[in-house]
Amino acid sequence: QVRLVESGGGLVQAGDSLRLSCAASGRTFSTHSMGWARQAPGKERELVAAINWIGSSTYYADSVKGRFTLSRDNTKNMVYLVMNSLKPEDTAVYYCAAAVSRPFKDSINIYEFDSWGQGTQVTVSA
Repeated sequence: QVRLVESGGGLVQAGDSLRLSCAASGRTFSTHSMGWARQAPGKERELVAAINWIGSSTYYADSVKGRFTLSRDNTKNMVYLVMNSLKPEDTAVYYCAAAVSRPFKDSINIYEFDSWGQGTQVTVSA
């Protein structure tokens, strides 16, 4: 398991941008996929973006494609989610996730992620 700590959430207006950061502990960070999921009140948690262990492949949910960009820095054990053109429907708690049990495999299904951070709130006002 790894420890994941998110930061960067907040209250913004529609059309604004935010950058979420995730700091990961452990020596295996560079061997597994990382992702960001979100959960709005009354809704299921959904995976919005994922990136493979070397950063060569990314996945985005249709709802965020073209607006969100996920990247990772394996030298710093960090993952970044840049969110542009934010909409009120992006309001949710955002969670950083790691697919620790699937080293060197692309993970794009939320059930493949087995380590989770505590989450950071993102609120987008109209």
